[in-house]
Amino acid sequence: MSASNIPSPCFVLQEELLEKNLQRIKSIADEAGVEFILAFKGFAMWSAFPLVRQYINGATASSLNEAKLCNDYMNTKSHTYCVAYREEEMDEILKLSSHITFNSLSQLSHYHEKAQKAGVGIGLRINPEFSDVETDLYNPASPSSRLGVTENELKDGLSMPIDGIHTHVLCESSAESLEGLLNAVEQKFGHLLPHIKWLNIGGGHLVTRKNYNVELLVHLLKNFKAKHGVEIILEPGSAFAWETGTLHTSVLDIVERNGVKTAIIDASFTCHMPDCLEMPYRPNLEVGSSDSAKYDYKYRLGGVSCLAGDYLEEYSFPEPLVIGSPIVFKDMIHYTMVKTTTFNGVHHPSIGIAKKGGGFQLIKEFGYEEYRDRLS
Repeated sequence: MSASNIPSPCFVLQEELLEKNLQRIKSIADEAGVEFILAFKGFAMWSAFPLVRQYINGATASSLNEAKLCNDYMNTKSHTYCVAYREEEMDEILKLSSHITFNSLSQLSHYHEKAQKAGVGIGLRINPEFSDVETDLYNPASPSSRLGVTENELKDGLSMPIDGIHTHVLCESSAESLEGLLNAVEQKFGHLLPHIKWLNIGGGHLVTRKNYNVELLVHLLKNFKAKHGVEIILEPGSAFAWETGTLHTSVLDIVERNGVKTAIIDASFTCHMPDCLEMPYRPNLEVGSSDSAKYDYKYRLGGVSCLAGDYLEEYSFPEPLVIGSPIVFKDMIHYTMVKTTTFNGVHHPSIGIAKKGGGFQLIKEFGYEEYRDRLS
C-alpha cells in the first residue's frame, strides 16, 4: 500500500489485521461454546461486513437505524437493546430483531406482550453494581445509573417471564474483570439464572489485545455455562476492530505561542477523534511519540475546528514538522469512526481499506452534501 494513494484525512482499515482479530474471536467462541456478536456502536463499517460474516453470524443494535443496518448488511436479525424504545418504532424494531432487551421494568411491562406475540426473545438489562471502569463517562454500573435494573428492584423476582438477562459494565477489560462480573451476577441475580435461556455479558471484553488471558476467559465461560445451563453471548465493540487501522492526516499550519508550537492538522479531535478528549485517550503515531520527552522536536497537535480545546498536549518527533508532513494516528477504527461529527462543517475523513492482497481501496469520500443533509 502506497501512502501516496491515500487521501488526507482518511480512515484506513487494514483488512489483514481485521481478519486476524476475527480468527481469534471465532477460535475462542468455538473453544468456549459461546456466541460472539458484533456491537455496531463500536464498529459499523459495513463495507467490511462480508469478511466479518465469514466468522460470526450476529450483531447487536442500539437503535432502529442499527437494527436496519444489521438486517441489510449482516443479513440477519439483530439482538436489540435500547435505553428506551419509541412507541412508533416498536413494531418495526420487533420485525428486525431476534432478541430484544429492555432497560427498565416499566418498559418491559409496557412492551412484554407485544414482544411475546412477535416471537422475539425477551431480555432485561441488569446492573450488578460492579465494574473496573475508572472513567465515569464510560461506567454504567454506579448505583444511580440509568442503565439496567438493580438487585433491589428484583428482590421479589419477576412477574413476567423473560428469556434472558443482559449486563454491560466493562470497557477494554481483562478476563480477571470478567471473573468479578460473573461473581456479581451470581451473587445478586442468581435467583433468575434457573429461569432463563441466555445471559448476554455485553462488551468490554478486549480478547484481541496482546497478553489477554484467553485461557482464563475460556475457563470462566465454560464453567458458568455448565453450572447454570445458559447460553452465553458476548458483544464486544473494541475487540473486533482493535488495532486494525489508522487515521491519516497532514499538517496544514504550524503556529507558535509563548514557546509552544502547535501543528494544526486537516482533521479534528472533537469532530473525528472524540475519545481523545472524552476518555481522554492519547493515540500512538506511526512516526512520532505520545511521550513528549522521547524526541527533540515537540508540538501540540491541533485540530482544525474552532473549539478552543481541540488539541492534544505535546507529542515529540524525530524530525521537525513542516506544512504537508503526514501524521498517522494508530488504532483509530473502533469507536472512533462511529462517533464522528460534521461540527463546523469540517471536512470529514474519507474511508478506505488496505486490502489483504495489497493495494488500497477508497470506499467513501465526503463532501458538502453529507454536511448539508444532516441539517435543514
